[in-house]
Amino acid sequence: MKILITGQHGQVSQALQQRLPPLGELIVLGREQLDLTNVDQIRQQVRAHRPGLIINAAAHTAVDQAESEPEVAFAINAIAPGILAEEAKALGAPLIHYSTDYVFDGSKPAPYTEADTPNPLGVYGQSKLAGEQAIAAVGGEHLILRTSWVYSNHGKNFLLTMQRLLQEKPQMRIVADQIGAPTWAGTIADSTRALIEHWQAGAAGAWGVYHLTAQGETSWFGFAQAIGEHLRATGKACAELEAIPSSAYPTPAKRPLNSRLDCSRLQHQWHVAQPHWLDALRECLAQPH
Repeated sequence: MKILITGQHGQVSQALQQRLPPLGELIVLGREQLDLTNVDQIRQQVRAHRPGLIINAAAHTAVDQAESEPEVAFAINAIAPGILAEEAKALGAPLIHYSTDYVFDGSKPAPYTEADTPNPLGVYGQSKLAGEQAIAAVGGEHLILRTSWVYSNHGKNFLLTMQRLLQEKPQMRIVADQIGAPTWAGTIADSTRALIEHWQAGAAGAWGVYHLTAQGETSWFGFAQAIGEHLRATGKACAELEAIPSSAYPTPAKRPLNSRLDCSRLQHQWHVAQPHWLDALRECLAQPH
């Protein structure tokens, strides 16, 4: 089977490229081969390769930057997924697409379920929600997997930034009132592989929207503490950490305070479960860079 993956250097795409080769022939289209702001090019590429499965692992993920370039964010996060869904449906191929906790406003006191009404706070979340809606409107077989706080040993993310800054600075102030589940790209790719295997075996659950994050919860401060503990355990310098509220660290885009996602539906429908975020972090840190 041909599996077309959009995005080449992104965290999730890199993890998928490591884990999916046993399942089929991977066609990975980076920005050089596929400009997601170009609708005609999207259609041409899908029709040229005729994949049996499309995985959209590309996105405009610069949350603050999206506030100043909404047209680009919507082109990549909203319009492109809808076009991919149309082309996938025409081929009779499922589409797997990744979305985000940022579709919610974070005001709910408990973890969000798939039944909760989205209410994004900024352009990034709005564009990702529009992408979900575009895919659903097409009506083909699809999985929309909402995740949160993605990190890995590649690209730009909180883990790599903290590993560097904690060794460079004597003190660091980290936001402690945003709660969520740091989710390793490897966890997302492992879960995606399991979902594909179930589908290939004829044991697919219902198509639609699912939450997919690591288990457990913490704050960005707690995540930074865990990274710091690893640095100290390996004999490296580590800054002193101070917990601060979001109000003390203003950003162009407002972040949800509650990013917790209830992932029980994925486990119930597809029998796919995720590890605890601390266990996944340890596995990520143990990998060669």
